[in-house]
Parts: sequence; structure tokens; C-alpha cells
Amino acid sequence: MSIQDAYTHWSHNYDTDRNLTRDLDQIVTRQMLANYKAASILELGCGTGKNTVFLADMGQHVTALDFSEGMLAQGKAKVQHDNVTFSIADLTQPWPCPDQAFDLIVCNLVLEHIEDLSFIFSEARRVLVAGGQFFISELHPSKQYVGKKATFQQGDDVRFIDAFVHHISSFLDAAQAVGFTMRSLKEWWHDEDAPIPPRLVTFLFEK
Repeated sequence: MSIQDAYTHWSHNYDTDRNLTRDLDQIVTRQMLANYKAASILELGCGTGKNTVFLADMGQHVTALDFSEGMLAQGKAKVQHDNVTFSIADLTQPWPCPDQAFDLIVCNLVLEHIEDLSFIFSEARRVLVAGGQFFISELHPSKQYVGKKATFQQGDDVRFIDAFVHHISSFLDAAQAVGFTMRSLKEWWHDEDAPIPPRLVTFLFEK
């Protein structure tokens, strides 16, 4: 099953499945961006809109992209904000966004499914204004090293979604290659995780 099809199948119960990674991602995103205000926000891989509502409250306009029609349908049903525009887009292809159009890009639990980080950072730099910020929240590599990846239940079967292992240095190298400056790197645990390795890693880069 392709990554796109997997997320479309998962969209119906993504918000209700027990998922500590999803829940922690929502917490840390709100914590990291709590005091941030932006005129224009680009959300990469918005999914069911679990973070879109928060972004809509902190930004004058949010452009929310995803490549799963099922996920977008859930997001549109959930997020009833006039300042949010949902669009279908494959992030591995040139983004449907003008140059220097956004103050903030937010990307949550998406890049593990994308092999070429260099393209993502190149496009991010293209669409950000000077001084714009790029926030990333991802499954920590320590989880990937032991084989953890996104999974969902389909009937009696557990479906594993294809993923690519990205080391922390992979993010830093891809960012540096296009001229981003790192402003923050943090590792995160869910309350139920201790004392195992971190569940998530977040980055904040600046153009």
C-alpha cells in the first residue's frame, strides 16, 4: 500500500486511535509556538487538521497542504476557519506556493515519509520571507533505529507505513546546505515513555 493510500485509509480513525506520538506532537507544537504570531503560515502535511486549528488562531492566514484526499476531507470538516485554505499537494514535487510568501512553515510527522530532505529544505527556503521560520516535529531517529514507524489498524491487520530513516545530522546538513540557521533543537518524551529514548525531535530553523 502506498503512503498516500495508507493515510487515506487511516484518516477515518486517525484522531481517535490511541497514538502517543500524535498526542505528544500536538503538545510540543503548541509549547514551541505558543507566543508566535505570523501573517502567513504554510502547514506541510496538515492531515486531519490536528494542528491547523491552533495555527489558524496564531496566523492571519494558513495554507494547509496534504497529499491524502481522505486526510484533507477530515481537516476541512474539522477546521471551520475563514483564514485557512486547504490544498492537495505532493511535497516531493514543486509546491503550489509563490516565492517568499510565508513567515512560518510548520511540518509535523511528515518527513519520515520523504526520502529527499534536500528538496524539502530548498522549497522551504524558496517560499519563506527573509527571517522566516521553519518548524519541524518528527519521530526521533532513536525510534527509527529500532524499527518504529507509523502504523494503523485496518480490520484485523496492522498496517506499517513506509518510512525513511533520517539522522539528526541529516536535518542539520540539509538545512545548512541551503543557508538556514538553526535556532532550536529539542528532544521530547511522552509522560508514559520514561526512561526510554526520546519519542520526538523538534527543530526551528530561520532563513
